[in-house]
Amino acid sequence: MQLRYAFRLSPDPGQQRALAKAFGCARVVFNDAVRAREDARKAQQAFPKIGELSTRLITRAKRTTERSWLGEVSAVVLQQSLRDVESAYRNFFASLTGTRKGPRVGAPRFKSRKDARQSIRFTANARWSITDNGRLNLPKIGPVKVTWSRTLPTTPTSVTVIKDAAGPYFASFGATRGRSIQVGVAHREEKYGLLL
Repeated sequence: MQLRYAFRLSPDPGQQRALAKAFGCARVVFNDAVRAREDARKAQQAFPKIGELSTRLITRAKRTTERSWLGEVSAVVLQQSLRDVESAYRNFFASLTGTRKGPRVGAPRFKSRKDARQSIRFTANARWSITDNGRLNLPKIGPVKVTWSRTLPTTPTSVTVIKDAAGPYFASFGATRGRSIQVGVAHREEKYGLLL
């Protein structure tokens, strides 16, 4: 069973700029993937696979002058954006066929920079970590201050950084029930609410 634990983040101004860049790059890759799928649908062609989209929209795009700035953020953030598109289409088609329970889900839409909520996700292979002083160390962003309001009962498998409409930032840790936490030293248990 997947569990989520959210904590308030306090990024410094430089980290806020790095996060804004990561949010923007993830949004661009998401929109490019939706556009590629919509173009294929209109041309009555097969949808491009995620591997093809990754090569075209991330790897090759980073080598162009127009999209070289994609290289300034963690590649995992961009890959997760593609996975979000894949998941959105899977849910949409499952909803159309009736194999997905619950209310109907619409087709994925383009994301706007004016959206009230922005988010990026880091999986374990992104090499994010919780530092000895309780900060969340994110690739190409740095160690961000976290307000630990409760314990993490299991080892997190991913972290989603969210900026909501009111402006605050949050870290939402995803974990699978039953896994023991493997990070830290004894003093962190008391000070930052982490189970060892």
